[in-house]
Order: sequence, then C-alpha cells, then structure tokens
Amino acid sequence: MIALRPDFSLETAAGHGTAALVCGVDEVGRGPLAGPVVAAAAILPHQSLPGWLADAIDDSKALKRALRDDLAPALREHAWIGLGLASVEEIDALNILRASHLAMERAIASLGVVPDLALVDGNLLPPLPCRGRAVVKGDARCLSIAAASIVAKVARDAMMAELAEAFPGYGWERNAGYGTAEHRAALAHLGPTPHHRRSFAPVAEQLALGLRGADLPA
Repeated sequence: MIALRPDFSLETAAGHGTAALVCGVDEVGRGPLAGPVVAAAAILPHQSLPGWLADAIDDSKALKRALRDDLAPALREHAWIGLGLASVEEIDALNILRASHLAMERAIASLGVVPDLALVDGNLLPPLPCRGRAVVKGDARCLSIAAASIVAKVARDAMMAELAEAFPGYGWERNAGYGTAEHRAALAHLGPTPHHRRSFAPVAEQLALGLRGADLPA
C-alpha cells in the first residue's frame, strides 16, 4: 500500500496560484486530558514556496519532533500563518468538537487576510468567513493542511512544556497532556490541576474520588 504524501492538488483545483487564496486548517489536541486545543491556518505561496520546504512538509504525526521544530519557523517565514486556541474552560463548556471549531475560526481570523477557500481537516466544517471544504485525512493529502498541522503541533507542544514548569510531575513536557500511563498515575497521585479538562472522564473520575474522600468522616 502506497503511503499518502500531501501535495498542492487540492489547492490547484481551487485556483490557487492564480487569483484564489486557499488556506489549510488543522487542529491539535482533541484527545489530551489537559491543556488547550490549538488550531492553525496556513496559506502557502504556490509559486515561491522553497522546494526543500515543500518536500519536507508532511502530516505532523509522521514527522520527528526535531524536524517539526525546524519546519514551523520556516513556515512562518514563507507563508501566511494564523494561530488560534480554545481554553480548557471553553472545552468544558462547549465540548471538544465545538471548542476545536472555535480554535479553527480564531486561526483563520488571525491570518490577516480573508481566504477564498478553507480546506479543513476532517469531515465537519466550523463556521467560516469563506467557502469551505472538509477533507478527510487532509493532513496526509493537502500540503496546506499538513503545514497547518505542523505549526499547531509545535505551538501546542511549547505551551504544554511551559505549563509543565509550573505544574511538574505530570510529564507534560513529554506527553503534551495526553493520557499516558505516566500522566494518569500523576493524576491519581497529585490530583487535577486548573489545566485539566474536567469534562473528560479520567479527570472527572479523579475529581469525584476527591469529593467523596472529602465527605468521609475523619
């Protein structure tokens, strides 16, 4: 089976490179137990994007961290990039899908230009200021979406590493808030922080245990 590699075909089909501005949109952080969900929007200059950069772009999950860390600033230098996030409080209030869409809206708004078309990873579209197309496995098919996935991943990992300094013991600098064995053990031992998603079952269970424990007679 041939692995997918992202390319410019979807952007080209929409007229990118002529008059149309096409952005790719992706989010990172739906699954973690802690931290915000982060989205990025990317408009790549089809004609002037350096060849080495176009060749290196791939789904962020397929790239090693060191390469992602090198590509993110290069993308910021050579492309229009917008970043948006939704907080833990918004995730708990809205649910993770709606919060992810809110982060995507904010990422597009922060581009500084209104695109003609947004290519969005997944099968559902957030509210958009332009035409939109949902692209299943878009981060593996579409160069602009893959670029957005890299920028969003690097930005969120940096946020979680910074939070790890203030809340040591959970391993966020390594697990980015995902529910690894290390993180779950720390959650049981140390309890939830203000940056944990209270609407997510493992966190809600620890909160319930803590409340029951506080109610028990001494």
